[in-house]
Amino acid sequence: MVEMKRGDGVTKLLPTTVVGSYPQPSWLVDHDKLKSRLVPRLRASEIWRVPEPYLEEAQDDATLIAIRDMELAGIDIITDGEMRRESYSNRFALALDGVDAEHPAEVRGRTGATTLVPRVTAPIRWREPVELRDAQFLKANTDRVTKITLPGPFTLAQQAANRHYADDEEMAMAYAGAVNAEAIALKQSGIDVIQVDEPWLQARPEAALRYGVKAINRALDGVPGETIVHLCFGYAQIVRDKPGGYSFLPQLADCRASAISIEAAQPKLDLGVLRELAGKTILLGVLDLGDPKIESAEEVAARIRRGLEVLPPERLVPAPDCGMKYLTREQAFGKLKALADGAAIIRRELEA
Repeated sequence: MVEMKRGDGVTKLLPTTVVGSYPQPSWLVDHDKLKSRLVPRLRASEIWRVPEPYLEEAQDDATLIAIRDMELAGIDIITDGEMRRESYSNRFALALDGVDAEHPAEVRGRTGATTLVPRVTAPIRWREPVELRDAQFLKANTDRVTKITLPGPFTLAQQAANRHYADDEEMAMAYAGAVNAEAIALKQSGIDVIQVDEPWLQARPEAALRYGVKAINRALDGVPGETIVHLCFGYAQIVRDKPGGYSFLPQLADCRASAISIEAAQPKLDLGVLRELAGKTILLGVLDLGDPKIESAEEVAARIRRGLEVLPPERLVPAPDCGMKYLTREQAFGKLKALADGAAIIRRELEA
């Protein structure tokens, strides 16, 4: 993981991070509309409260709030909070050539419910950076280590209807090429860490076994510096009951990413499985986003201690379980403050 340096030049153990999203202000997004639907795969313009001529400026202001909250809470590796996104994936997915969002198809989503998705009707091609302005805005407004998240190629392929490629594997590899071009462009802008979000590896383990790692490796090919794959069971707002183990996780030991991000707090994950990810840094979920209660710093510290039973501190980065999009700002800030304070407790113990 990116090394965090203290003023004396000593590497900071247990740097904290967010997974990606932070709550969007209620003056920006209608949260009732956001929560009343499944995670959008098509455009969901109805969630925005601000009219289009003023939307970008409003999103900039919201991004500044997210950055400052993360800094004030004491988080070391921060994102833009994904303030400009309707979902973690649709903004990037719908900006690619070959993707038809005007004539959607129906597929069964992760929860079993039917949802509308775009159709892939021609070769998938990346035209230009989608998140470049987001990355530049983040870099210009913080001196912390920066991270930008992108939907992973396997997940993108599960969220689209294939009407062009020979099979879904070929489509996933085409998506991987687009993600790769985007990731390289964002790295060239100065972003420190690139994360690809791959929740559907867990939901479609059979297909993931066939080509999940292959697609991820293509997406990260030639991407310099630190890279992460995030794997989860879904937002706590939508997926209430989570299994105690992943259907696809040890296989990521063979992926190009230097770090793997997982949920562990809400599902009460058996952390012994992390021994199978030898050599990978682990972003360990120590904030339960399914519980509205704000953890104490000691509760977070206890979860970090359990991680240290199977991982050396140099390979552990404390984090929330998943994105914080569906929390209130008060909940999210309080949990992040507990995260930073809990990591500080363990850091002092280790340094003693």
